[in-house]
Amino acid sequence: MSAEGLDGSEVARAGLLARRIAEAVRDAVEVRQDVLEDLLVCVLAEGHVLIEDLPGVGKTTLARAIARVTDLAFQRVQCTADLLPADVVGTNVFNQREDRFEFRPGPIFANVVLVDEVNRASPKTQSGLLECMQERRVTVDVHSHELARPFVVLATQNPVEFEGTYPLPEAQVDRFMARLTLGYPTPAAEVDMLRSHEAGDRVDRMEPVASAADVLDAIEITQRITVSDRLRGYIVALLQRTRDDARTELGASPRAGLMLLRAAKARALLQGRDHALPDDVQALARVVLAHRIVLAPEALDATPEQIVADALANTPAM
Repeated sequence: MSAEGLDGSEVARAGLLARRIAEAVRDAVEVRQDVLEDLLVCVLAEGHVLIEDLPGVGKTTLARAIARVTDLAFQRVQCTADLLPADVVGTNVFNQREDRFEFRPGPIFANVVLVDEVNRASPKTQSGLLECMQERRVTVDVHSHELARPFVVLATQNPVEFEGTYPLPEAQVDRFMARLTLGYPTPAAEVDMLRSHEAGDRVDRMEPVASAADVLDAIEITQRITVSDRLRGYIVALLQRTRDDARTELGASPRAGLMLLRAAKARALLQGRDHALPDDVQALARVVLAHRIVLAPEALDATPEQIVADALANTPAM
């Protein structure tokens, strides 16, 4: 099977780029291979990522490393209760010399934006991210400003500390392509981490192995990966299974299906294929779908991950 206008050399070139990025990141950050692969899938699919884990496991370091090795513009937003939308997206400032207002962009105008502890921002500030993440633009005083490409939001939140936080609404959560957890490293990996970082921050010493143009080229190749109508039907059947499950109050949305499709194409590219398979969908279903599922109040023993696992088990691949 060959994608129209896509040859093997293009797939190989993009795959080699992804491997170079992964190797460079792992040289500086202790991260599981499956987590790093899922993160690269989201970058290639132009999807945003919610990293939900305990403090100190490397969430911020991982985001910085991705931006560093790809030579992408990086900005960090530390969320607090008094953070305003203008602090994130920017605002119009009056220029007395020229007697006019001019737009001063906020930190969202970068390629990789780390929104740290996103659930500590107020709902008003959280809503300021909605247009940025979906339409990739910012509207201030009726004027729209396009964001840079590639554009990826990496948001973090602590799943065990809720004092002074504002839970993300479903509309916000649905805009994240995937939810990832890093977990603690193995004892051997943690010893290596202590050895490599005791002299300072290794991310600051990292050298780029790719450019923004390289990443955009890989994204364009990812978009041209072939997907059959049967695979699209399989994804829709999975979504419908989560909606029909009696244990769910809110199943996976149509946007979830679109993001799962795009992620499957990116994984196919990482696997060296010019076409996506049900294996790609199955490998990514949990990280793409589970965080979008809202359980029914009476489903006391169920988890969103279990809902997705049951949907995969009971939906035949087409």
